[in-house]
Amino acid sequence: MLTVDVALAFFAASLLLGIAPGPDNIFVLTQSAVYGAGAGVVTTLGLVTGLCVHTAAVALGVAAIFQSSPLAFTLLKTVGAAYLLWLAWLSFRAGASLALTGGGAAPFPGYAALYRRGIVMNVTNPKVSLFFLAFLPQFCDPSRGSVALQVLGLGLLFMLATLVVFFSVALLGGRLAQWFNKAPGGQILIHRAAGLVFAGLALLLLFSGK
Repeated sequence: MLTVDVALAFFAASLLLGIAPGPDNIFVLTQSAVYGAGAGVVTTLGLVTGLCVHTAAVALGVAAIFQSSPLAFTLLKTVGAAYLLWLAWLSFRAGASLALTGGGAAPFPGYAALYRRGIVMNVTNPKVSLFFLAFLPQFCDPSRGSVALQVLGLGLLFMLATLVVFFSVALLGGRLAQWFNKAPGGQILIHRAAGLVFAGLALLLLFSGK
């Protein structure tokens, strides 16, 4: 099993990785800036649920398929990019509707939809599995027992670090949402910005290599 020293070192590394700008924390910031801090928290829970899938994939060796099969890797990231482009279209459409009606509050999609967005955003990014496949085993030692159980333990620690960092990002986004709700045309601006962010993330996922 994991020693205290290894667990603390891994948790500290995970916190630093969570703080570094990336698609997931940008996604949380965007959702909370549009719909408030609660939306960012729920989106984070969806992303962490997706991390459960990636952790299990590494523990079971399934992630190696994406490393060895370019076709499987390309298909999954294409699905992820298409989903992000769909979210971009929804954001642009919402911004256009608000512009026609003279602004107002953003139409809230519901917490269940935001939770699903977090799951799909994370699960359809094969790079997360490849990252876990490269990162988690570095902290495992076969002499300490089952490597699969160690991977699961590390995955849980990574999820905890993600919750700590992304909840903070959600609170920051909530402050932005309050500001945009007060500013004339703020909701129109934030929806258009969100659309650009989603489109950019889709292109980044689609055209970057392993």
